[in-house]
Amino acid sequence: MLYSSEDLKLATQLLTHSLELEPGENILLQSIGANSIGLMRALVKKTRDIQAHPFVQIEDPEINRMLLELGDPAFWEHQANTDQLPLMKQMDAFIGIRGSENIYENSSVSTQANNAYSEKFLNPVHFKERVNNTRWCVLRYPSAAFAMNAKMPTEEFRKFYYKACLFDYERLRQAMKPLEDRLRQTDIIRLKGEGTDIRFSVKDQNWIPCFGKRNIPDGELFTSPVLSSVEGKIRYTASVYQGKPFEFVSLTVQDGVVIDFDSSDNNALEKILDTDEGARQFGEFSFGLNPVIKQPMYDILFDEKIYGSNHLTLGNDYEMAPNGNESNIHWDLVCIGADVYLDGQLVRKGRDFTTDDLIGLNPDKLLN
Repeated sequence: MLYSSEDLKLATQLLTHSLELEPGENILLQSIGANSIGLMRALVKKTRDIQAHPFVQIEDPEINRMLLELGDPAFWEHQANTDQLPLMKQMDAFIGIRGSENIYENSSVSTQANNAYSEKFLNPVHFKERVNNTRWCVLRYPSAAFAMNAKMPTEEFRKFYYKACLFDYERLRQAMKPLEDRLRQTDIIRLKGEGTDIRFSVKDQNWIPCFGKRNIPDGELFTSPVLSSVEGKIRYTASVYQGKPFEFVSLTVQDGVVIDFDSSDNNALEKILDTDEGARQFGEFSFGLNPVIKQPMYDILFDEKIYGSNHLTLGNDYEMAPNGNESNIHWDLVCIGADVYLDGQLVRKGRDFTTDDLIGLNPDKLLN
């Protein structure tokens, strides 16, 4: 079989809904890991049906790890300027599939090597060029290893994956509009829960609703906090960053800067926080709103969409919702189930919205 019916349906949604690909446009189709080959085939078929031009990259995760370990700033600058940056500048659209079987593949890569890659390749090619100048979408692909991280049987996880990815995003878009309207009028947001009591201003910041256009699965509403306004403590759930696992992360913040921390791996966390000045500040804040996704599974493209969650992100901001923070990291750490107050009014108790205008975002409404 060249590809499954689910892969063809997902490919069609990615190209028509997420990217709105037009005839004659260039699209870079990138897959890391061979297990997503069926989806790549479906994407190539649908791209040519649209009469657009697919450019295909299939990468091996272990070779990528070798390059990270062997690379230095000069190597990554040469890679970017000779190959990937000129190519990306010719693209109208981009789809990135992460099909690696081992989320810890890069756990042995040094902080110095990761920083070289981030500064000289990832930042110019992806954060600056791809994010700002193409219509892009990134996603994972189901596997037995992915199911294991989610603590689910493989077939059950596969069904869950397609249900989450193929959710009715137009319905979600309409349901999140009242929250977007409220947030555009909000000054102070406060999160209060176990190990968490943090507040910050979002006054006059831009809010971006996400409904299947950039990340799959989707379902979030994000902005960036006023940079120096973040104050308090926040505790996050399990996370993996640069191949390094964290069972929890806790941060203490003053005047927008992390001044103290605790985690399951403080040595690794300290190295990440010391990446640059912006790594101890926050470049994004978001509501997770996908009702299908209930629990963390060590994958941020899913975990940041968990209903009843928020992520307050260390590092670089997004140009579409900026606050002036610049960094070579962007780490979406997720806090699940904190009470949410908007200008002192409780609007979400734990994981469920409580006000009449927002209860349409709760799973019992969106999934019925």
